[in-house]
Amino acid sequence: MSIHLTLLCAPGGDPTLDPLLGDAHLSEDSMHMADAARAVLSPREPAIRAPSIRCSETADAMGLVASSEPMLRDLNVGRWCGRTVGEVAATDPDGFTAWLTDPDATPHDGESVRQLCRRSADWLSSVAPHTGHTVAITEAAVIRAVLIDALAVPARAFWHLAVPPLRAVFLTWRGGCWDVQFGGVSPQEPRRRLLSRRATLAVGSA
Repeated sequence: MSIHLTLLCAPGGDPTLDPLLGDAHLSEDSMHMADAARAVLSPREPAIRAPSIRCSETADAMGLVASSEPMLRDLNVGRWCGRTVGEVAATDPDGFTAWLTDPDATPHDGESVRQLCRRSADWLSSVAPHTGHTVAITEAAVIRAVLIDALAVPARAFWHLAVPPLRAVFLTWRGGCWDVQFGGVSPQEPRRRLLSRRATLAVGSA
């Protein structure tokens, strides 16, 4: 069985502004960043994307024809959607702290981190054998959740996984588990194998 997935994190808007929770159009700088990656990925590679505006615009800027996959949608932040991180932290400090420390917390009345991890794990397990290589453009939260499952680490590690814009996570199904590599979409930034589920099984499950 051969499964090779490249997960790319869509840029999340203007990085100079207080991060906005929820969907948003790409900033001009983010569009340029995605366009610069066009030469690295073949437009003929099978591609899927989260159903958000930013993931659609990222795929277009990279010249990829990507079908929308609902299971890759972003974490639902409920009534916090459209607000900035700073605003939420200032007006609901207890809820914001709970959100960052308890994977079951839903202070926004939306989706918990653990629920997102389960949804992402369901998607990962649904990928068909002999898929070959597929590119998935999705959200930082979804990539964190996929890593939680692929590396079999606790859900409380979710916020400790850094997922920079357009940095790639390479997943390969091998020997009954996922091998994980990190890299970029620049020719000068080679793949670096950093983690494998085999090396993290002792940590325990989410």
